[in-house]
Amino acid sequence: MLNRIFTEYQLSLAEKVLANQRISINEALNLFHDFSLSQLSFLSSERKRQVSGLKIYFNRNIHVEPTNICVYQCRFCSYRAMSSDDSYIYTADDIISRIEKVESDITEVHITGGVHPEWGIKYFSELIAKIHSRFPKLHIKAFTAVEIEYMCMVDGISHSDGLKALMQSGLKSLPGGGAEIFDEEIRLKISPEKSSGKIWLDIHKIAHELGMKTTATMLYGHVENYEQRVKHMYELRALQDETGGFQAFIPLKFRRANNPMSDVEEVSLMEDLKNYSVSRIFLDNFPHLKAYWPAIGKNSAQMSLLFGVDDLDGTINDSTSIYSRAGAEQSPQMNSADMIQLIHDAGYSAVERNSLYETIREYRKDEE
Repeated sequence: MLNRIFTEYQLSLAEKVLANQRISINEALNLFHDFSLSQLSFLSSERKRQVSGLKIYFNRNIHVEPTNICVYQCRFCSYRAMSSDDSYIYTADDIISRIEKVESDITEVHITGGVHPEWGIKYFSELIAKIHSRFPKLHIKAFTAVEIEYMCMVDGISHSDGLKALMQSGLKSLPGGGAEIFDEEIRLKISPEKSSGKIWLDIHKIAHELGMKTTATMLYGHVENYEQRVKHMYELRALQDETGGFQAFIPLKFRRANNPMSDVEEVSLMEDLKNYSVSRIFLDNFPHLKAYWPAIGKNSAQMSLLFGVDDLDGTINDSTSIYSRAGAEQSPQMNSADMIQLIHDAGYSAVERNSLYETIREYRKDEE
């Protein structure tokens, strides 16, 4: 059968993928350049089936973005306040009030935002402690490595001590934002002030060694090329080999509205799907591949399930504006029923999970 799907040139690599063998950087580049979208769907779907069968995961969560004031001026960002008239700050009471409105419907609070020039570990430890005290059953997933690095610098402590202080206050896991592309030449073009990819990797390694699970991201579809994408994933795969602390990989699509890179064309849906497929195949030690639906839209996220994706993030509760300001989903909100229907319509079973990918309830399509 494979002879009817793949050419003689493609066959050995296809057989390697289907045998769940690790592929090299050059072989990943071959997938990007020389395989059709239907071929990649076939290969990545089989890889996904080997890991999670017909299950597609989601959770019930809320995103909290404490401020859009940020010391960094990343050229791809549409979220950072450009003036005092456009800025905001949420106090601990503000954040608690927002969570109270949806507390009964969520299992996770996801906290990321701008890198405020004056807020250090002490500030955020107190914030996390207040949230944890008020909502002891909710999993607090908070702060990118970029935020951690800066808040440790503000208070003059090591990354390890900073993470320990946050964990003692109630922090349970880290999101994967801020990775962008590890290639330093690209970082100089899109986020010249931001800390290096090495620091991002180092902070996640420390978090893993302290017992925290994290996710990993890659910002794609701007001025990078395929080789830079694959090398970024190679660094993640190497760290995962060492620590096993990553739960999921999340490719994040560049959106160009309202930012200094608005002259850069966004990549097509076909490119998104190709990227998901190669990610699933190359990152053989990552258990989950997530399509962050507020970035690409509900319909595209549903289609990604045919290209290796097995997680759609959460219900969100219309609580994030980072991507909507950049021209993506304007009202990023789905209830559980919407999420389950979207998954079932694609032919899969929906699994509500907690933040550590433990099953809360499975909704099989044949139970409708």
